Amino acid sequence: MNNSQSIQGILSIAALLCLAAGWFNFFSPEISELLSKKIFYILIGVSFFLQAPTLTNKNFTYAMYAAAVVCVVGAFLPAESKFASLKTVGLLAGIILSFSKRPNYRQ
Repeated sequence: MNNSQSIQGILSIAALLCLAAGWFNFFSPEISELLSKKIFYILIGVSFFLQAPTLTNKNFTYAMYAAAVVCVVGAFLPAESKFASLKTVGLLAGIILSFSKRPNYRQ
């Protein structure tokens, strides 16, 4: 496992911890919202950015970079914005694209 994959794994775990902290309200409502609705998407976006070069299909690589940007930019949009759901679209796109990297074990 190379350094980029290790960092990506750490970012993903940190993102999940942020999401859990927000869901279970371990902190004040403001902090919980910041963790689950902002920092989570920023960490996932950075993780997608690190994963993008590892994808074998160049079209998927560019799409993963786009998903990363959408996650990070969406995290900074106000919750009242009609574009606030973009971050979720970026998250779903990145998850779907990450499956393209998985090896096919069927023979």
